Amino acid sequence: MSAQPEYAPVPPPAPAPTAAAELLVRIRQDRRAVQWAPAFEADWSRALENSRHSYSLSPLHDVVRSWQARMAAVPAVDAFIAAGMDDSDGVSLDDVLGARP
Repeated sequence: MSAQPEYAPVPPPAPAPTAAAELLVRIRQDRRAVQWAPAFEADWSRALENSRHSYSLSPLHDVVRSWQARMAAVPAVDAFIAAGMDDSDGVSLDDVLGARP
């Protein structure tokens, strides 16, 4: 009897090769670009270094996926704040999306 699952989990599809560049353009067009662009570039640099050591593109894909999720959440967050909702009991985005790589 084997302890291995009978099926292999299917990894999420890899982002497009241009996804990081397109994402950076979107980040730079946002009103929060002063803070977000350096944060994305720092995440990307760390992931690139990890990829060089591991010979895997997974760290780069993880950065793109996490920032895509952040950018997708922007309209909802803006609407929440614009509605005057109390955000003093907020939850860290890292708790929702997971820690950045």
